[in-house]
Amino acid sequence: MSGSPSLAAIEESLRRRFRVVETVVSVGARALRILHPESAEDLIDEREFDRDERLPYWAELWPSSRILGEHLLGLKGYGRSLVELGCGAGLVATCAALAGFDVVVSDYYEDALRFARVNASRNGATAPRGMLLDWRNLPPKLGRFDTVIASDVLYERPYGSLVAKAIGATLADDGVAIVADPGRVARADFVRALDPLGLKVSGRTERAFKEGAVRQTITLFEIARR
Repeated sequence: MSGSPSLAAIEESLRRRFRVVETVVSVGARALRILHPESAEDLIDEREFDRDERLPYWAELWPSSRILGEHLLGLKGYGRSLVELGCGAGLVATCAALAGFDVVVSDYYEDALRFARVNASRNGATAPRGMLLDWRNLPPKLGRFDTVIASDVLYERPYGSLVAKAIGATLADDGVAIVADPGRVARADFVRALDPLGLKVSGRTERAFKEGAVRQTITLFEIARR
């Protein structure tokens, strides 16, 4: 868009406004260099939390994002549209863009969109388009996508139904959604919320994540329309 800041200018602004680190993340055979805030705790805003319990989980690089990113790198995305629900710093979106998908990143935090776009570009992928999105107040026309993805987004009970509704609003009729989850509290509520929306679990794969002291079993849920 004419007049929009360049990605280099956006990165410079992020570096001025945040205490950032660059983490080298191994995803499959790739080593991705992800720029992100050094500490999510530094970003906690008590006024935002009091208003809507908003917490800056987006600043962390979660194991689920690495498992989902590796899965996407094994797909052929060329000619297919994709939206990520809750993009965080952009690790998964970077993998999707590298796999050839036409990527849109969405998040509740505008700075998450900025980090996601910058990180895709820094790793040699096309920078995705950004969409500010509140699952509790979905706009009437979000557009439909061939692929909808989300990683570790079921960490609060209300998010089970909210994520299901967001998938229902964005998934194309013949599309597939992939949700990576390490066993968060809203998982069962999410699965139960699918059927009334005309959605179903069409596939389920468990992947082990081991790094240092971290041991998790990440489930990849594939969601399709009934």
